[in-house]
Amino acid sequence: MSGFSALSADAIADRFPWEEYDRVCDLGASKGAFLTEVVGRHSHLTGVGLDLPPVESQFRDHVADARLDDRVDFRAGDFFEDSLPDAEVYVLGHVLHNWDEERTRRLLGRVADALPADGTLVVYGMIVDDERRKHAHALLMSLNMLVTMEAGRGYTFAECERWLDDAGFAETRRADLPGPDSMIVAER
Repeated sequence: MSGFSALSADAIADRFPWEEYDRVCDLGASKGAFLTEVVGRHSHLTGVGLDLPPVESQFRDHVADARLDDRVDFRAGDFFEDSLPDAEVYVLGHVLHNWDEERTRRLLGRVADALPADGTLVVYGMIVDDERRKHAHALLMSLNMLVTMEAGRGYTFAECERWLDDAGFAETRRADLPGPDSMIVAER
């Protein structure tokens, strides 16, 4: 997933207004590639990655190789069950397509509850266009998820925005990223 997300992390590091925030949390952080890209470019930021315990050693090694272990930390946990680390920005990259709508809504609700009043959520991945005509990679990924996962599937911008609205986010904006990814930024 880290290599797959490299173009998106690079673009989000450049395009997102990181200067307005101090702490970012990547939920489902894997080895920490997103955080090392973003925190590495913005010297005022600190970050934390939340993921399952088996990825901790890879995460810590990757962060140490990037010489960011003084500003990026790991929290072992399950984002459906455990408390979420404190942050002003949460990131869900290539995560929401893994779950059915009920679990996705539950996760977005937990994120909204954990964010401060002026917090932000960044969702990125292969998001299906509302007309289901343009983002061929996203459509193929959705088909793959339907065939290989018990409950995973792709989602459209409109679906995700509806879930975010229902979770209590006040405003959303969309943006295409390099390669097959897109993002939705949701303000609390």
